[in-house]
Amino acid sequence: MPLFPGFQTHRIRHNGVTIHAVAGGAGPPLLLLHGYPQSHVMWHRLAPRLAREYSVVCPDLRGYGDSSKPRGLPDHSNYAKRAMAQDMVDVMQRLGHASFHLVGHDRGARVGHRLARDHGPAVVRTFTAIDIAPTLAMYEATDLAFARAYYHWFLMLQPAPLAEKMMAAVAPFHVLAGSGLSARGLKAFAKPALAEYVRTFADPRTIHATCEDYRASGGIDLEHDRADRGKKLAMPVQVLWGRRGVVGTQFDPLAEWRKVARHVSGHAIDCGHFIPEEAPEETLAAIRGFVARHVTPHE
Repeated sequence: MPLFPGFQTHRIRHNGVTIHAVAGGAGPPLLLLHGYPQSHVMWHRLAPRLAREYSVVCPDLRGYGDSSKPRGLPDHSNYAKRAMAQDMVDVMQRLGHASFHLVGHDRGARVGHRLARDHGPAVVRTFTAIDIAPTLAMYEATDLAFARAYYHWFLMLQPAPLAEKMMAAVAPFHVLAGSGLSARGLKAFAKPALAEYVRTFADPRTIHATCEDYRASGGIDLEHDRADRGKKLAMPVQVLWGRRGVVGTQFDPLAEWRKVARHVSGHAIDCGHFIPEEAPEETLAAIRGFVARHVTPHE
């Protein structure tokens, strides 16, 4: 496993799906959740170094990478962030981690937000959300500028198979990386990582599954978020965002997260959306510093 030296590969089956993950290191457990349209590979610049201090687990979310890609249900509930979060809790428990620190980027941060909300500080010790505002806040603030920047959200919300057929003609990662979300375009990504993203999106099941992820976000996930409105996360939350990204220019990330969490800190990083790959040193320093402040003796 050249990108993750010393890590072991796991395939963990639960509740009818199989989650692919890599794990390595020793110390307090740390779960890293990737975004769209990537896989666990996006952590290759951080995970081996974090593994010097932590037991690091990098899964592929349901529908992504080499994890299962079930056909979406009519209400998209099998791609609800609640279902995807439960996958991650089960993976960590199978690997011997009843509680853990959690870092999520993009879709992984949305899964992480639901995981932290559903399972609380007894399971999620700390939560780092990278380059998102809470889903409900972003939908409720949608205007023309946001719709133009995140056009893929609204394409992928359309009923199947419209989005699937349109997206099958183009490698989604090339579309997004060239859209301005990455401040450096494709140069931000290591060639082996980019090849992995393209490989997994060559599978039509991946395209369908990831569309279902977005359909759930614009439907059942909003129902869950509205039901929890006013209930604040109790664990420490760190927010990182790209100074040149959409979240950093169209939202106030700290203000939005303080509406849903009690203890929020964070800062901008001088890059675009794909922060762990565009600015790995700054991201690593931020995660290390935050988690270290909240590691307890029994960990």
